[in-house]
Amino acid sequence: MMVLQEIRKRAGFIAGPVLGISLMCYFGYHLVQGERGLLAWLRLTQEIKVAQVKLGVLDAERTRLDRRANLLRPEHLDRDMLDEQARATLNLAGPNEVVILRNGKQP
Repeated sequence: MMVLQEIRKRAGFIAGPVLGISLMCYFGYHLVQGERGLLAWLRLTQEIKVAQVKLGVLDAERTRLDRRANLLRPEHLDRDMLDEQARATLNLAGPNEVVILRNGKQP
């Protein structure tokens, strides 16, 4: 009987710190590993950097295509660009012309 009382008394002293340490471990783990933790934040930061690089590449490509498209507008038509596009679309060449085929995108 005395032993049980002593165990209950000591368990009451130990329960608080054990509960506190358990809560600290739980929140500490989720601070680092959680869905919104530090590792997730670092991963998202890296993904944002990669996406910004891709955005820069796509913006440059769009600017290049806009410049080429502007050369074909009726307000200021570039005859060389029109000739180039017509020949590429119709797959035609003059009798005295040399055709150089390139793989990939056109400039």
